[in-house]
Amino acid sequence: MPLLKLVILILFLGRVKSMCWLQGTVQPPELTKGGDYILGGIFTFHTGYKVSRPMCFYGFIYVEFQFALTMIFAIEEINKNPAILPNHTLGYKIYNSCGMANIIKSAIDLVSGPREIIDERNCTNADTAQALLGHSGSAPTVGFARIIGRFQIPVLSHFATCACLSNRKEFPSFFRTIPSDLHQSRALAKLVKFFGWTWVGVISNKNEYGIYGITAFIEAAQEEGVCIEYHQTFEQTGPLHELLNVVETVKNSTSKVIVAFMSHREINVLASELYKQNITELQWVGSDAWITDPSLPDSEGHSILVGSLGFVVSNAKIPGLEEHLRRLHPSQFPNSQFVRDFWEYMFHCSLNDTANTQKKACSGLESLKNVQSHFTDVSDLRFINNVYKSVYAVAHALHNLVTCEENKGPFYNGTCADTKHIQPWQVLYYLQNINFTSQGERVTFDQNGDIHAKYELINLQNMTLGTMHVATVGVFDATLPLEHQLLMDTTKIIWRGGSQMMPVSVCSESCPPGKRKLLQKRKPVCCYDCVPCAEGEISNTTDSTECLKCPVDYWPNTQGDRCLLKETEFLSFAEIMGIILTLFSLMGAILTTMIALVFFHFQETPIVRANNSELSFLLLFSLTLCFLCSLTFIGRPSEWSCMLRHTAFGITFVLCISCVLGKTMVVLMAFKATLPGSNVMKWFGPVQQRLSVLAFTLIQILICILWLAINPPFPYKNTNHYKEKIILECALGSPVWFWAVLGYIGLLAVLCFILAFLARKLPDNFNEAKFITFSMLIFCAVWITFIPAYVSSPGKFTVAVEIFAILASSYGLLVCIYIPKCYIILLRPKQNTKKHLMSKTKDIQC
Repeated sequence: MPLLKLVILILFLGRVKSMCWLQGTVQPPELTKGGDYILGGIFTFHTGYKVSRPMCFYGFIYVEFQFALTMIFAIEEINKNPAILPNHTLGYKIYNSCGMANIIKSAIDLVSGPREIIDERNCTNADTAQALLGHSGSAPTVGFARIIGRFQIPVLSHFATCACLSNRKEFPSFFRTIPSDLHQSRALAKLVKFFGWTWVGVISNKNEYGIYGITAFIEAAQEEGVCIEYHQTFEQTGPLHELLNVVETVKNSTSKVIVAFMSHREINVLASELYKQNITELQWVGSDAWITDPSLPDSEGHSILVGSLGFVVSNAKIPGLEEHLRRLHPSQFPNSQFVRDFWEYMFHCSLNDTANTQKKACSGLESLKNVQSHFTDVSDLRFINNVYKSVYAVAHALHNLVTCEENKGPFYNGTCADTKHIQPWQVLYYLQNINFTSQGERVTFDQNGDIHAKYELINLQNMTLGTMHVATVGVFDATLPLEHQLLMDTTKIIWRGGSQMMPVSVCSESCPPGKRKLLQKRKPVCCYDCVPCAEGEISNTTDSTECLKCPVDYWPNTQGDRCLLKETEFLSFAEIMGIILTLFSLMGAILTTMIALVFFHFQETPIVRANNSELSFLLLFSLTLCFLCSLTFIGRPSEWSCMLRHTAFGITFVLCISCVLGKTMVVLMAFKATLPGSNVMKWFGPVQQRLSVLAFTLIQILICILWLAINPPFPYKNTNHYKEKIILECALGSPVWFWAVLGYIGLLAVLCFILAFLARKLPDNFNEAKFITFSMLIFCAVWITFIPAYVSSPGKFTVAVEIFAILASSYGLLVCIYIPKCYIILLRPKQNTKKHLMSKTKDIQC
C-alpha cells in the first residue's frame, strides 16, 4: 500500500533509545523563519490531496491559514517583547500537510530534520523544533503525537479535542489549549437533560474524534437519565449507502433531537441529504467541530440547521491580529507556493513567476487592507485564540527554562538546563508547570495536559447563503459545582426552523405527581407508562419511579400528590346524631326527675306506699344515672372518659336492675306473706332489700375495679376499619372484662325476668310483676339485638348503637314501671285509694 511505502515506523519499546527510519521524500515547510528556538506547526491549507503527490492542492481552508499566520503573529509579538525570552528569538517551521502519511512525515521532519534515521541524539540539534503546534484534527494528532511522544517533544493542539489524547501513557508529551471532548460531551448531556430531551438520536463520524466524543456523550447522557434511540456513524468519504442508511434511520425515528458529533464536512453532507428528502423538523445539538464553522451557510441544506445549539470555547479579541493578516504579501514568503496560489485566487491575477497565462498579471499594488473575506474576518477567534495561547505557552516554558538560576533549578542537585543543548524532556517539564494569563484568561495545564473546560453555548439563529448569525445564550464551566456549571438565558434561543417554541423529544410524556413510571418491556428506561399510585401511596414529583406510602395518620388527596391528615371520626356533640342522642338522654333524665318529684309529692298515697317507695326512689335515681351516663359516650375519647363510660354504664345498670329485682322479690314475698302461717317477710324486710341491692351492685363494682386495674379501656386511633379516616374510639383494653360487665347485667336481667314472669298471675291488686315483666322483655330484647348491631356497626355508629341500647332499655324500664302509676296518680286519683287497691280491678297494661 502507498502509505506503507511512504512511512515505516519501527518503535523500540523497552530499550534505552527510541529510533525510527523514514522512507520517501518530505515536503519542505511552507513558511519558515530562523531563530534560537524553533516552533513547528502542522496545518492543512487545502481541502484535498492525492496520495501519489507529496503536496496538497485545490481548495483553500481559510481558517487553517489563519491558524498559521496567528502562530507567526504570536512569535513576532514575543520576539518584540523584552519581558519574554530576552536575548533569544523564536523561529518557526510551518508545514502545509494533507493526508495522514504526509502529516506524520512532517512531524518527524520537525523532530530531527530530513534524516533517514532518527534517534534521541539528533532530537537536540539546531534543526529540531522545541515544540510542535497542530494538527486541527484529532485523528492526525493521535497519529503523530503517539510517535513524537517517544522522543518527549511537546505537542500542543489548538483543536484536537479527542478525550483519548488525555491518556498520559500513550501521549506523554501532548498538551492542548482546547478542552477535552469529555467535558464537551458532559456539557451536551447536561444541555439535553436541561431541556427535558430524554429521547435523542446521535450521529458521529468514524474517526477518533467522533467515536470517543459520542461514546463519552452516551455515557454522560445515560447518567443524566437521557435515552439514545439510535446511534449512527458515517464518513464523508464513505460509500453513499452509509449516508442513506443514516437518513433512513432519522426518517423512521420518533425522537426530534439529534446530537451530531462530527466535523463540518460530515454535517454539510448530511444536512444536504436530509434537506433533499424534506426531513427538516429536527432540533440539532452540535459539537464544536461544526457548530460555528463558516462553511455551514454554503451547504445546500443549511436552512435545516437554523436553531442548532452547541458548545464552543469562549471568543476572544487579539489586538493587532487583523492588521497582521491584512499585511500579508507574497514577498514575505517568496518560497511559499501556497501564498502565491492564495494571492492569485484572492485577486484573480497571475504572479510573474507562475505559469498561469489565463489570468491577468498582478500589478503589485494588490492589498488585503480593504478586502472583506473569511480570511480577514476576525469576529470569531475562538479557535484562533487557542493557537495564540499555545505559542505563548511554549514561550513561557522556554522563558522559565533560560532564566533558571543555577543551584535553584528543578533538576538534579538544583541544576538548570543547558540553554545551548536543551533536552526535549526539560521543555516538557517547564511546559507542564506554566501558569500565565492570556487575554484575561488563566492558562495552566493539568496532569493530563488539558486546560480547564469553559464553553459558551452557541445558538445558530439565522443562515442565508454565505452568511451566518450566531448568538451566545449560555455558558458551561466545569470548574464550578455541578448545580452551577450550566447557565443560560432561554429567552434568547431560536429553535429549529426559526421557531419560538421549544421542541419536545421524549419517548413517553412525563408522569405527573400522583402517578409513577412503569417501564415498558424490552424498551429503554425512558419509555414507560404512567400508572396511578397504589391506595395509600403518593408521588409528589414529576416522573417519579416509585410511590411513597403515607404515614399511618395520613391519606393521599384525590390527586395523589400529597398526604393529608386523615379525617378523625368520633361521635361529637356538634353533629346531628350526637345532638339527638344528647337530647334523648337529657329528656330521659328530666322525665325521671319529674316522676321522682311526683312520687315525692304523693309519697303518702297508697299507690306509692304499696310499691316500696324506698326502692322506687332508688330505682329512679339509678335510671337518672343511666340516662346521664350515655353522655360519657359522646365527644372526643380521652383516657378518663374511656374508663368512665363503660364502668359508669355497668355500675348504674346493675344498680337499676338490682332495684327492679328487689321490687320483684318484694312482690313475691308480699304474696307469700298473705298465706296462713307465713313469716317470710321477716326474712326479706327493708334491711334485707337494701343489702341485696348493695350486694348485687358491689359485685359489679368489683368487676369494674379489676378491669381498670388489669387492662383498662383507653383511647385508640382505629386506622384499620376505614383507610381514608381515623376512628377515635375507646379500646376495651380487655374484651373479657367488658363482656363480664355485660354478662353480669344480663344475668341479673334474666333472673329478674324469670321472677317477674312467675309473679305475673298474682292477684290484680299486686300487678307490679306484670309491669316489671314487660320492662324486662324490652330490656332483654334491646340488649340481645345490641350484640350483633354492636359488632357490625362501623366507627362512630358503634358508639351510637351502645347509647341507643342504654337509652332504649332505660326508657323501657321508666315507661313500663312508672308511667302507669303516674297515670293513676295524676289522671285517676280516685283509683289511688287503699280500698281500690284491695279490690278486684282490671289489669293496667303497659
